[in-house]
Amino acid sequence: MTVLLEQPAYKMGERYGQHPDDGKYPGKLIIVEGIDGSGKSTQIDLLGKWLTSQNLVTVFTEWNSSPIVRRTTKKGKVEELLTPMSFSLIHAADFANRVHAQIIPALRAGAVVLADRYVFTAFARDAARGVNREWLRRVYSFAVQPSLALYFKVPLDVSIHRINVGREGLGYYESGQDMGFSTDREESFRIFQGRLLEEYDSLTEEFGLMTIDATQPIAVQQQQVRRYVEPLINGTMNLQGQSVPEALGKHGLSGRYIVPPSRRRLTEQEALAAASSG
Repeated sequence: MTVLLEQPAYKMGERYGQHPDDGKYPGKLIIVEGIDGSGKSTQIDLLGKWLTSQNLVTVFTEWNSSPIVRRTTKKGKVEELLTPMSFSLIHAADFANRVHAQIIPALRAGAVVLADRYVFTAFARDAARGVNREWLRRVYSFAVQPSLALYFKVPLDVSIHRINVGREGLGYYESGQDMGFSTDREESFRIFQGRLLEEYDSLTEEFGLMTIDATQPIAVQQQQVRRYVEPLINGTMNLQGQSVPEALGKHGLSGRYIVPPSRRRLTEQEALAAASSG
């Protein structure tokens, strides 16, 4: 816990120029990272429910969700038009819009911002597609540093099993078939996810991400997450009997900050039940 309180979750600012706004906001930015099937989205959803139960103003932001570029991304994926570099630049544009239009205003207001994927998703995915790592770090050097960065690490076989159970099929880019790893989509997915794991292992060492064993029961992981988060949230915005829209509205923030994650995730009761049965 001492390390969490004394050092930032990662050191991008030290290497690529300190962001002028780092550490100046009353709000907190907490991010989760991990390969597909790591369970990170379930964990951040449970964390959000817990923070809300503590009467804290909590908002979500997700990867590839900016309305400005979402339509372009979808069209490029459907028509399989995206090269590794164009894919990278589109995601950078999406991220830049969310940082300046959503994340920074919410932090400035004092909210707890929960991000399902952050810059490390780009660092891992784009590098796995052959994009220059140093270039990627400079492209994303405008990003504010998170208060806490959590990496949910899971073995490749466990990840693939969870994906096969939970999804009907794999997408072209999701499986990395744009890179020509294999004509078989499942084999291509395995190769691509393996590359992502290697990138995340390297990023964890480089930036000091806090690693959580994502093979543990859901409830055990959530207990760890809350222990890391609890010391960070003192002084963040309290609802004080208001609704989230009312609390945010006083700071000029509107509905885009209160839209919940698009995918339905486990309730806390479901998570505890899953943990006890597993």
